[in-house]
Amino acid sequence: MSELRVRQQEAKAPSSWLLGMLREPYIQLLASQVLTGGVAFTANILMVRSLTPTHRGEVALMLQVVYLATQVLLLGTERSFVASYHNVAPGPAVRAYARLLAVPGLLFLGGAVIYALVAPQRLSPGPVIIGMLAWYALIEAAGLATRSIAIAAGRVGDFLLCRVIEAVLLLAMLIGLYVTGAAHPETWFLAYLVAGAAPTLVYVVIWLRLPPAPDATPIVPGQNRLVRREGLALFPAALSNMAMLRVDRLVIPALASTAALGLYASVATMTELLAWPIRAYADSRLGRWRASHREGTLQATRIVMAAAVYVVIVVPLVAGGLYLLIEPVFGHHYAPAKAIVLPLVVAAGLYAISRVSLGLLIAKGHGGLVSAAEIAGFVVSFAAYVLLIPKIGILGAAYGSLLGYGACLIFALVATRVVKE
Repeated sequence: MSELRVRQQEAKAPSSWLLGMLREPYIQLLASQVLTGGVAFTANILMVRSLTPTHRGEVALMLQVVYLATQVLLLGTERSFVASYHNVAPGPAVRAYARLLAVPGLLFLGGAVIYALVAPQRLSPGPVIIGMLAWYALIEAAGLATRSIAIAAGRVGDFLLCRVIEAVLLLAMLIGLYVTGAAHPETWFLAYLVAGAAPTLVYVVIWLRLPPAPDATPIVPGQNRLVRREGLALFPAALSNMAMLRVDRLVIPALASTAALGLYASVATMTELLAWPIRAYADSRLGRWRASHREGTLQATRIVMAAAVYVVIVVPLVAGGLYLLIEPVFGHHYAPAKAIVLPLVVAAGLYAISRVSLGLLIAKGHGGLVSAAEIAGFVVSFAAYVLLIPKIGILGAAYGSLLGYGACLIFALVATRVVKE
């Protein structure tokens, strides 16, 4: 009988281990990013099959404007919130983050209204587009805030389910647009807005109604000021990082064309997925790394080397697969995009390693160095875009990303080695 029990326990052990891994916040964050990446991949295919490169570029341009505006709304608080609020109840966490977003949100909406009223016609896409951009920026900011709240409150499973609902809604609407032959960029953009708003609002309401757990850490007066202060130190990093990631989509239409942006975005949207697992890992471990640093047990070199091994293994697979699939999946009109696959995949690998290095700097309390690294990467990439895009088009944008991400990584690695406390 005892031997039978041992065998039963051994049979249950793998399933118990698997269930434990599925409950791990890092795995759940990674799953949400993989899901988002899968949706982005599908959406990209649907759009390139339905829209001309020019119209695909216009959708990409609107999305990049929103992503940059989101960072202005958050003011660097998405990581400082996770570091400062640990094991808090979801309801108080939602209210705390709402206070952080209230003033920036109102100022942002007011600025959008003023711009719609006074901007010259040649510089304005129209009040409807401006309104859509403004509201989607607020929705995206709220979505990133719920991610930080979920990590801090231990509700990452809720966040994952929210992203699943958003993905289902978005795919359903995009497939509907594809089937009906919708050809207006703003229609496709509106699908992103609606899909992002509905589940985020639902989960915010649910979290506000949840009773706090008995062992939840109470929020003390003045804690938000500390979050804001550290967030402002990280804000240049957040803004520079987003600019480094997105400014290429803004520069290409100005220095080349929206058609060139359509070609570029079709590849860049895919290569960015390579860095998401590493970024999810770094975000989920931020609090743990800070605690390990205070205890003197943080093994920064080993963590960075593990990220490097991942990149070395994945980069060749992603580059080869994407190069072979561009024409069969996207169509022959996108064949010129094959030239930028390799530099963009390598750039994404460098970016992934930099996320770990910068996360270690945050854990050590050096937000200023994080901002300096991100700013250095942005300056290098922007200078390269301006110099190279007029000469070699989207290949110049790809090399600019490679140089910028490389500069950011070098700065982060040097700073991580130099900083000992």
